[in-house]
Amino acid sequence: MSNESNMRRVTAIRNGTVIDHIPAGGALRVLELLNIGKDTSVPVSLVMNVPSKRKGTKDIVKVEDRELTQTELDRLALVAGGASVAIIRAYSVAEKLEIALGDEIVDVVRCTFSNCITQNPREPMAHRLRVLSKDPLQIRCHYCRRPQDLDKLVQNVI
Repeated sequence: MSNESNMRRVTAIRNGTVIDHIPAGGALRVLELLNIGKDTSVPVSLVMNVPSKRKGTKDIVKVEDRELTQTELDRLALVAGGASVAIIRAYSVAEKLEIALGDEIVDVVRCTFSNCITQNPREPMAHRLRVLSKDPLQIRCHYCRRPQDLDKLVQNVI
């Protein structure tokens, strides 16, 4: 192998989170779900469409000085199921987590249908969505039974 193919595309981080094996093209949705945008003050590295032995191509996101919470991991399952998360401390992997989407998503996102009972502030219902299929991802509201559009779901994060 040549030296060029062995070079790292992004440098190592001292402390923070590395989200690896994101489906190719999904890194921008990951940033949106984590509320990482132009106002973010910590360094963020984004690599898209890099070769992967496991998936063919993948995306990678590195966020310095931030460890993801369980709530954030639950959100990521919507757009990066099967991705791996490494918590980095002092340049070493301190924890390795897998993002897995269960059969039901509770209080992570709101139903996208404006007339759903969960949208009524007088009805304190839990936000429950059922996962019908993981590949391709198909989700339906538990209450109104409406299928959910993934792009709209990302905008309805609780």
